[in-house]
Amino acid sequence: MRRAVAPLLIVTVALVLADSAVVTLALPDILVHLDASVGQVAWVLIAYNLVLGLAAVPAAMGFSRAQPRVFSAAGIAVFAGSSAVCAVADSIDVLIAARCFQAVGGALALIGCLELLVAAYGERRGVASWVTAGVVGTAFGPVVGGLLTQAISWQAIFVVQVPFAVLAVPAALAVRAVPVGVPDRHRPAVRANITLALMSAALTAALFLLVLLLVQGWGRSPATAAVTVSVVPLAAIAARPLARLLRPPPEVEVAVGCFLVAGGLVGLAIPPSASLAWTIAPQALVGLGLGLTVDQLTTRAMEMRLPRAHHAGWTIGARHLGVVIGLAILTPVFTADLRDAQVPAQQAITSLVLDAPLPPQDKIAVAEALGSELSAQAQQVPDLHRAFAKLDLDPAERPAAAQLERDLNAQVERAATRAFRDSFLIGAGLALLALVTLIPVGRRRPQ
Repeated sequence: MRRAVAPLLIVTVALVLADSAVVTLALPDILVHLDASVGQVAWVLIAYNLVLGLAAVPAAMGFSRAQPRVFSAAGIAVFAGSSAVCAVADSIDVLIAARCFQAVGGALALIGCLELLVAAYGERRGVASWVTAGVVGTAFGPVVGGLLTQAISWQAIFVVQVPFAVLAVPAALAVRAVPVGVPDRHRPAVRANITLALMSAALTAALFLLVLLLVQGWGRSPATAAVTVSVVPLAAIAARPLARLLRPPPEVEVAVGCFLVAGGLVGLAIPPSASLAWTIAPQALVGLGLGLTVDQLTTRAMEMRLPRAHHAGWTIGARHLGVVIGLAILTPVFTADLRDAQVPAQQAITSLVLDAPLPPQDKIAVAEALGSELSAQAQQVPDLHRAFAKLDLDPAERPAAAQLERDLNAQVERAATRAFRDSFLIGAGLALLALVTLIPVGRRRPQ
């Protein structure tokens, strides 16, 4: 059991931070299963990040007055219990409320696990393990969530977390860590935390909007989308050995990471077609940028600052409030662009139907079926296959109808890609804005 203590704590940190985006690919299934609105489903994601961001600093302040292992075990227990409630939630309100409690437990667990890992591994290795677990969890969250949703159900996302968290409770209690009684000696690293918040907002475009584009815009399955976006975490993992090999100054490393994220998001904004291959290189850039910036900024915000838990709380708050800011900025933009793209897309669809080599009566039947589906799927990217599945066509006309369906799907994909373009570009702008915060501000010397 002793050998498993630290790994279980590391897994707990990864789970808590993965939960910030783990449900992204499950949102469409949650919407249908719980009969919720799009706005309500968005709060499944927003509520967790908002509460975690707001609870992190108070949790860190309270940590100095508690026994570290008891504090950590209590937080992990709350996280485990709330995850179980999420799995059995029968309404969207219950799910959102459970996500809020899950975030509170997660805040306590993150702060506590940092001190326990330092007690188990020592200062340098303990902090490094905590930071790395957070980066890996954040990056792999959408991938794991998509695979579980496709293979089992959205509830499985929360079910699999429970046994790991339950095992981590006795693991936390087994660590002999003394209470941290260090007075507050240092101010928060304001610049590093602002940069971290802006980068988290920018990364929301890649970790949230990209999966929506793949599933809702391009019609890929959650499993296909999950495998596709695995490029981001794999590139993030590769970034650390690359940085150790090249050994750039920390400021240069962060600046390059910001440029890479911005460049990757621009690439996602202007793919030549809806082929998944066009997303690979931009995702690799985003992943490398994530790996170069998030852990470096987190380390800079905490390095040589005491008490350690207080400054960890500030970094957690900055990261997750940055995610909320990103969602608040980007979500209205892409939903408005989707709405604005509907009329031009419908006009293009009408033109394609009129030009199709089909008899007039078949064109009328296709138009009526498409009109019915477009009305039924208003405010979302339509799935046109159902319209063609209803048609009763002569066998000789089916090849022309199949070609028309392919042409229409290509038109819908182009419209969806254009609708997400501005949001990706805004995300790139946020990454460049984070770069601005790295510019040193020198004090003017007195004359």
